[in-house]
Formats: sequence, C-alpha cells, structure tokens
Amino acid sequence: MTALFTILIVVVSVLLILVILVQNPKGGGLSSAFGGDSPQMLGGVKKTTDFLDKATWSLVIALFVLVIGMNMVSTETVEEQDTILQEQVEDALPFQPSMPAAPADAPVQEVPVEGMPESVE
Repeated sequence: MTALFTILIVVVSVLLILVILVQNPKGGGLSSAFGGDSPQMLGGVKKTTDFLDKATWSLVIALFVLVIGMNMVSTETVEEQDTILQEQVEDALPFQPSMPAAPADAPVQEVPVEGMPESVE
C-alpha cells in the first residue's frame, strides 16, 4: 500500500511541476505559445489561465491528501512493527551474567596482562 501511495505522490508531483512551469505570471505561458493573441483560438487566453489555475489547485490538494494518507498507512505499519518487536523483547530470556558480581567491599586485585608493554600497564 505504501508503494502505491509513493507512486501516486511522484506522479502528482511531476504533473504539478509541469503545470507550474507552463504558467507564466506575465500573461504569456501556454496561451502565448499557441498564438494566444489571435481571437480564433479555441477557448481563449482566459480559459487557458483558468484551466491552469484549477489544475494547479487540484494537484496541490491531491498531493496533500496523498501525503496525509501515506502518513496514516505508514503509521499503522510502524505501530505493528513496534508491537511485534515489543513481544519479541518480552519473550526473550532476561540477561544473566556468566560470573556473579563481586561484593562492593571486596578488595580489587590487579592482574597483569600478558603481551602489554609496561608503559601501558
């Protein structure tokens, strides 16, 4: 499910980038590239600008919804993994040291380490 959301997010993002790049804030853009000054153009400049504005907002809303949806799906997956990990930790044997701890008042004995230079000891 996460892969589906990821693919949809990438597709919507690429479309959003393309729609934004087609727009020109100075009134040119797609409409001027196809002869926007001629009155014979089907739909006219105003319709092209309206379409690009609506497409931009639609893609932004779709991207927002997909990101929220992916967050909800991935949160459930993380919670399931945390639960499984917690169960494994609880089922594991507790740590048991191989040697008993020395009493706190016992004297500390220094044991020479073989192969160490005297300057390090």
